[in-house]
Amino acid sequence: MNAEELLRRYTSGETDFAGVDLSGVDLNKANLLDINLANANLINANLSYADLSDADLSNANSTNANLRCIDLINANLSNANLSEANLDGAQLINANFSGANLKGAWLEGADLSGANLSNACLENATLHYADATDANRAWS
Repeated sequence: MNAEELLRRYTSGETDFAGVDLSGVDLNKANLLDINLANANLINANLSYADLSDADLSNANSTNANLRCIDLINANLSNANLSEANLDGAQLINANFSGANLKGAWLEGADLSGANLSNACLENATLHYADATDANRAWS
């Protein structure tokens, strides 16, 4: 699916895009609140500056995605693959990263306040200046 089709369908009221292939798509600055992208392929996608607050990205593959300054407030990213993803400056407040793969992810300056990071892999992740106030810190 390309960006234009997704945005057209979302604008017309559709929010369930579970399992969709959005690899390499450019959704820079898209407003996709409460969207269901569970099991979606977001490899190499550009979602920088997008608002995906309250979205479901559980089990999504966002390997090497550009998620710079994205809003994922209250989003479900459980078991998502975010390895090597750029989450620089992202708003991840109260997001659920339970079991997520953040290996090598760039989280510099990200706001992880209240995030659930239980069993998340943060191996080689960059967390400089990240705010993890009240985050569940039981990660691997």
